Amino acid sequence: MPRDRYREIYDSFCWHVPDEFNIADVCGRRWAAETSRVALYTEDEVGRCATFTYAALMRDANRLSHALAALGVGRGDRVAILLPQRAETAIAHLASYQMGAVAMPLSILFGPDALGFRLNDSAAKVAICDASTAVAITGLRASCPHLAQVISVDGAADGALDWSQLLGRAADRFTPLVTRADDPAVLIYTSGTTGPPKGALIPHRALIGNLTGFVASQNWFPQRGDVFWSPADWAWTGGLMDALLPTLYFGFPIVGVRGRFATDRALDIVRRYAVTNAFLFPTALKMMMRASEWQQPGRLKLRAVMSAGEAVGTAVFDWAREHLRVTVNEMFGQTEMNYIVGNSHQKWPARPGAMGRAYPGHRVAVIDDEGRVLPTGEAGEVAVHRRDIHGHPDPVFFLGYLNNDESTRRKYTGDPDNSWCRTGDLACQDEDGYLWYRGRADDMFKAAGYRIGPGEIENCLLGHPAVANVAVVPKPDAERGAVVKAFVVLAAGERGDPALVEALQRHVRGKLAPYEYPKEIEFIDALPMTTTGKVQRRVLRELEASRARGAA
Repeated sequence: MPRDRYREIYDSFCWHVPDEFNIADVCGRRWAAETSRVALYTEDEVGRCATFTYAALMRDANRLSHALAALGVGRGDRVAILLPQRAETAIAHLASYQMGAVAMPLSILFGPDALGFRLNDSAAKVAICDASTAVAITGLRASCPHLAQVISVDGAADGALDWSQLLGRAADRFTPLVTRADDPAVLIYTSGTTGPPKGALIPHRALIGNLTGFVASQNWFPQRGDVFWSPADWAWTGGLMDALLPTLYFGFPIVGVRGRFATDRALDIVRRYAVTNAFLFPTALKMMMRASEWQQPGRLKLRAVMSAGEAVGTAVFDWAREHLRVTVNEMFGQTEMNYIVGNSHQKWPARPGAMGRAYPGHRVAVIDDEGRVLPTGEAGEVAVHRRDIHGHPDPVFFLGYLNNDESTRRKYTGDPDNSWCRTGDLACQDEDGYLWYRGRADDMFKAAGYRIGPGEIENCLLGHPAVANVAVVPKPDAERGAVVKAFVVLAAGERGDPALVEALQRHVRGKLAPYEYPKEIEFIDALPMTTTGKVQRRVLRELEASRARGAA
């Protein structure tokens, strides 16, 4: 067991944020002089591979900056980037940052309504896409008056400019604009639970605010020979700020893979690229835990795995220790203030089921509705203070929601310079500073007078070998108000029959409180998921509410 060094690391840490700071400079330009330094390994859906150096990425980023400027993009303008994990994605980000523009990553899984809303709300001037999304983007031109040009990285398309032709005509040297640390760099739309998505505007300095958590959760990244990989989409905070940008910040290689996550391909990637560090969603880890090829994966070079988005749970935690020989470092954060809480197994013990402790530089507490800090053991909302324990401003925070000042104000409790930023997630804190997740505020429900969070029940069910994935929601009930219902995805070869329902109920009753066992279990092929790999319990709650109305 490693010595617990948390207190000395946390207490001694201080922020140093320069007035002038640009993500492209620290993630690309400063490494480009080392012409052989590898930045990126890429692999497409059919296995075609390529290697890109930092020098090559910056040459094309310089060309793209010139091309974008010629198309009218200037400081503060939004550039939509609708691309998967490929070199052009990194190039588009670097090019946007160094010219003072704002990169707006978008998921290739978005439909036309989702794309149209974001393009219009952001007033994006240019969109960069591939062949799979070119038709969708160009088809929105008429309804998106601000969108002046579309660029296709896979060659000219109807209504889209050819990436290669644009870059081929541009110079490979570019004089970057000077940006302040507080200048906007990224615009990411959060999915939210109610209302339309909100565009969180992220400043350049937020990358600095992410670094302590990244280094700690990856067991003091970087070390000699480190190679990073994550299936997390670079269009989201998890893929961009937890994988791509911090890896490039340290000048190390990252693997970019296109195509759907599959357990057999994941093992092949980890082996062939000698991956040492990874960010894997709990959903991916659960799939790996049930896959035969991961039961005896052989000797791997993995030395650190971070996981976030949902609670990992003790079943997955124990499996990773036994089969991967890695202690999973759970992390908690949001688009608005990312990488704020987590574990770092080599510096402080990771407790199974715990979210972890506040990462160095972040002042985190559990607060009540009025913003008062709650005592140890009492559940409340996780919040992050604007200032660290030394009184210095924490650089991790977003600038605000685009076109939505009211939602920005509601995010904070207290005066602007001395306030708590609310996460909407519930937890309690133990005497050693570990946070224990109790669910989203809007995922909690009451059944027969008991307040219930789905996480503990889901984790218990996942410990049963017949369960591949599970989501727990309330089912409306006239007598009790609600009863606990579990939607279960079965492991391969299992049969969902009444005998298994009874076995699963007995499994939970034997481990949790009597009121927590699922009164009803429904077997389904797949859970509704967000594009970032989170279970959409809201969809299942609404399904049950609709069924109850129909029955009435």
